[in-house]
Amino acid sequence: MVSFCQIGAGRIGQIHSGNIARHPRAQLKTVVDVDTRAATILAERHGAAVGKLETALADPAIDVVLIASSTDTHADLVERAARAGKAIFCEKPLDLDRKRAEACAEVARKAGVPLMLGFNRRFDPNFAKLHKQLREGRIGRLETLIITSRDPAPPPLDYVKVSGGLFRDMTIHDFDMARWLLGEEPTEVFAAASALVDSGIGGIGDFDTAVVTLKTAAGTLCQISNSRRATYGYDQRIEALGALGMLRAGNVLESTLEFAGGTGVVGEKPLHFFLERYAAAYRHELDHFIDALENKRAPMVGGEDGVRALKLAEAALESARTGKAVAV
Repeated sequence: MVSFCQIGAGRIGQIHSGNIARHPRAQLKTVVDVDTRAATILAERHGAAVGKLETALADPAIDVVLIASSTDTHADLVERAARAGKAIFCEKPLDLDRKRAEACAEVARKAGVPLMLGFNRRFDPNFAKLHKQLREGRIGRLETLIITSRDPAPPPLDYVKVSGGLFRDMTIHDFDMARWLLGEEPTEVFAAASALVDSGIGGIGDFDTAVVTLKTAAGTLCQISNSRRATYGYDQRIEALGALGMLRAGNVLESTLEFAGGTGVVGEKPLHFFLERYAAAYRHELDHFIDALENKRAPMVGGEDGVRALKLAEAALESARTGKAVAV
């Protein structure tokens, strides 16, 4: 059994704790949170104890520290866990500042501990199958990649203020997917962005709508379309076009039910938000992490991936503000 100390009992922490508790090779041993009441509720739900971080880091029975706390705590917690010799699973991003993210990833590397970053979309069954067939050459040489990612509604303004902005908070998942699917690093970023959905977001200098174009050294193009508003649900689609055809992973719908009548054919909406849409991805992500630990392999997505995604986010922000393409 792989024994976990989880830091963070909020929304994403509830997803991780449930998956750990249900996993046949994992055990949720300790929950840590500054909100003792939230930690207690979560711990009691899964038969864990409420503890202090210092105690958990010193406990030889703890194998993994899972970090699901607020973003501003991630880098410090990664470093503390690494120095204690614990394997680490950290939600994205490592930090909003790339230099700080690089520094904490380096601490984990020097400590020789596994570090996995929570870019869960790589583990979505549909996207994983698309990736596999890309690598197998089903559509020949990849020429154009199109990633659509739209939220059903904007998050609260208080969240946006501390999120790091659209590119670091939302598009960062798409930057990681682009790198993974392209199979080579983007060398140029051009972004156009606006505040069209929520004037409050524009008022604090952020964006809620963006189109980003990435270009690789080989000339392969990737277009990312983001919006904080899609009235029909959580819109998550990928298309890959190559010399031999196209691969497409569409939305996951509420059901396969359709109505067909004289006025047309009507289907169900996409699942409402990421908790439902990526439920399987979160489970497969944990499976992969535990497999990697047991087989002493590096996880598929680590600290360097987090740093590179942040680098693309910074370039996109610079491009959106200057109106110019930015070399990476």
